[in-house]
Amino acid sequence: MDKLDEIMEWKRKEIAPKIRPVSNHELNQLGKRLQGKTSFLDVLANPEELSVIAEIKRKSPSAGMIAENASAVEQARAYVNAKADALSVLTDDKFFGGQMEDLWEVNDFLTQHQRSTPTIRKDFMIEPIQVLEAVEAGSQAILLIVRALSDDELKRLRECADHANIDCLYEIHTEAELEKAILHNPRIIGVNNRDLARFVTDLSVTEELFPLIPAEIIKVSESGILCPEDAWRVRDVGADAVLCGEALMRAEDTESFIQEMKDEE
Repeated sequence: MDKLDEIMEWKRKEIAPKIRPVSNHELNQLGKRLQGKTSFLDVLANPEELSVIAEIKRKSPSAGMIAENASAVEQARAYVNAKADALSVLTDDKFFGGQMEDLWEVNDFLTQHQRSTPTIRKDFMIEPIQVLEAVEAGSQAILLIVRALSDDELKRLRECADHANIDCLYEIHTEAELEKAILHNPRIIGVNNRDLARFVTDLSVTEELFPLIPAEIIKVSESGILCPEDAWRVRDVGADAVLCGEALMRAEDTESFIQEMKDEE
């Protein structure tokens, strides 16, 4: 069993007690709370500069412990002050040290301080109840890992997201996964440079797959963005945005790091 299979097996067990029917009406009503807020897709579709999705992540299977005692709100504050375009909040506890409370608290902080920065719930989504949780907590987007989900699951989760008026980031790592994702009419595709089976990272994955993605789809390069030069490298092959976690969590000067990623060489 590879690492992603292990994670998904655990996640299915973890969420099993919470599964219940989720109606379209329930999603529609919750989605109304997000009306007037800046969408996740809109902040990534900026032709003027590379967008940065800054991730709040305390640990990971690949990096181990990154920032065990980090406050999600204080990290969000640093990212927003550094002009990150969106925030990715890990809500998986066992493997990434995140909690749903982090997502609630970050979105509450953004609302209280009148910040329009959208958030994405970063977790291993399987069931509609997880979409409902994301919307309840104020998120404007969810992650869909294409390899981990059947076509029926992808369709069901996308329908839930559409009813709640939130975006989906379809994450892929191979050409076969791209072909599978395209069947679901994605508006945003993220290429994960990390192989979730072996947790090996290679930016050439973005370079190989981006040219195959239709031009109208927003393209995000995820994982392995360890320095501004990495961001410039993927931007040069068509990245609209980068998702950066570990390097930003460790950065001494978050603002300079984000600004350098956005700057031209």
